[in-house]
Amino acid sequence: MANVKSRVLSIDKLGKKNPLSEFLRRLVKEKPLGAIGGVIVLLLLIIGIFADWLAPYGMTDINLRDNLIPPGSQYILGTDQLGRDMLSRVIYGARTSMIVGVVATSLSMVVSAFIGIVSGFVGGKFDLVLQRFVDAWMCFPGLIIIITIISMLGPGLMQVILVAGLTFGISGSRVIRSAVISIKGNMYMDAAVAIGCPLRVLLGKHILPNVAAPLIVLFSTRMGSVILMEATISFLGFGIPPPTPSWGGMLSGSGREYMLEGPWMVLWPGLFLSFAVYGVNMFGDAVRDLLDPRLRGGLGRYGGGNKKAEKMLTKHKQSS
Repeated sequence: MANVKSRVLSIDKLGKKNPLSEFLRRLVKEKPLGAIGGVIVLLLLIIGIFADWLAPYGMTDINLRDNLIPPGSQYILGTDQLGRDMLSRVIYGARTSMIVGVVATSLSMVVSAFIGIVSGFVGGKFDLVLQRFVDAWMCFPGLIIIITIISMLGPGLMQVILVAGLTFGISGSRVIRSAVISIKGNMYMDAAVAIGCPLRVLLGKHILPNVAAPLIVLFSTRMGSVILMEATISFLGFGIPPPTPSWGGMLSGSGREYMLEGPWMVLWPGLFLSFAVYGVNMFGDAVRDLLDPRLRGGLGRYGGGNKKAEKMLTKHKQSS
C-alpha cells in the first residue's frame, strides 16, 4: 500500500511542472532571439549591481595626463577629455540605465494598474471622464511632456524616474482597462457579485490575478522604451546631470565635441545603448508572445507556431 502511494505521489510530482522552468524551456525552444535578449538583460543587471567591483576606476576619477588615450592595455576602452576611464563610465552608465529602466517601468505599472482597474471596474460616467483625460494626455508626444515637466522640476535621477513612470503609466492604462472590462463580462464575476462578495475579494481574487499577465507583458515591452527615453533626454541635457555617467549624456557634450579626436568616446556608449535596447525589446517581445494567449503560438521568424498549426490541421484532416 505504501509503495502504491509513493508511486502515485511520484507520478503527481512528474505531472506538475515548475512554471518558471517551463517558461524558460519554451523561451529557449520557441524564441531563441528572446532568450538571447534575456541573457543580455541579465548581464546588464549584473553589471549594474556589481559596478563598484567590476569598474577598474571610479566613475569620477580624473587624470588629465591620460586624456584622450585610445583603447589599449592600460585603458581597455580608452579615456575621455578629462582622462576618465571609458570602461568604468560605461559600466556605471549601465547601472544608471538599469535603475531608470526597472524603477520607472515598475512605477508606470503601478500607475497603469491603478488607473486601468479603477476606470474599468467602476465604469459609467467616471470611466468616460477618466478616459477622456487619458485621450488628451496621449494626444501630446511623450517626449515633449517629459521634457516640459523635467524643465520645471529640474534634471535629476529621481525626477526622470517619476516623470517617466507617470507618463508611461497613464498611456499604458488602456491595456489594463481593456483587460478589466473583459474580466467583468465573465460569468464568475456576475456570480461573485450576486452572492455579495465584498469589493476586496472581487479585486484581490478575480481582478488582480487576471491582470497580472498583461502587466508583466506591459513591463517587459515598456522597459526598452524607458531606457531609450532616458538616454534621449540625457543627450538633450534634461536627464541625468554630470558627473553621474549616463549613456545618453556621454554621447552628448564632450562626446560630440571630441568625436573626431576620440571617436571611442561616442562609440562605446552608443554600442552599449544599442545592445541594451535590442536585448530588452527582444526579450519583451518573447515574453509577450509566450504569456499573451492571443499571441501564443503566433507567426514570426523566431516563433514555431506556424509549424504547430500545420501539424494540428493535418492530424484533424486525417482523423476526419
